[in-house]
Amino acid sequence: MTHSAPESDRERFGGYYAAPKAPWDIGRPQRAFVEAGDAIHGRVLDSGCGTGDLALWLADRGCTVTGVDFLAAPLAAARRKAAERGLAVNFLEMDALAIGEIPERFDAVTDCGLFHVFDDSGRAAYVAALAKLLAPGARVFLLCFSTAEPGTHGPRRVGEEELRSAFASGWVVESLEPARFEVVSGIPGAEFTPGGARAWFATIRRS
Repeated sequence: MTHSAPESDRERFGGYYAAPKAPWDIGRPQRAFVEAGDAIHGRVLDSGCGTGDLALWLADRGCTVTGVDFLAAPLAAARRKAAERGLAVNFLEMDALAIGEIPERFDAVTDCGLFHVFDDSGRAAYVAALAKLLAPGARVFLLCFSTAEPGTHGPRRVGEEELRSAFASGWVVESLEPARFEVVSGIPGAEFTPGGARAWFATIRRS
């Protein structure tokens, strides 16, 4: 069954990208992925790739990368960056809940700020889609907002047990560490803990 994002999500995220800067569009990969970079290799799907900074960084490191996003505007920016840098990345416009329909299989999936946008049913559908993409031994590298981030502004916070529960069947959570989600400072929508919103960075293996 094909899933699609609610129109309200398209309007909300489209508005962010129509602004001069989306709060999370920092112009480079999040530090957590850079620090984990040596573990991310082979065929990689960047789920919710936005304007492509992580996907392009991985491609520059020798990975074969497919980037997926449900909005045309950030994908157009990602393709421009790829052309400017001479990097080959396959950018696809599709809903993240439909990624299980991609006929290719991957060695890794990177998720930078996508998991935390889903409600409970969307979260389950997303994890099921990931399972279709990854053979045993392949990994998901996931950065999401943590319940340690105060307030309610921004995306839904994710508790440690929520994250473990989402990947309880058919997965092994190899590591789950506190991290920071860096944002563009000084713009509307980026009012989080100084130094970056409190987050989780998880490495999860398909069993």
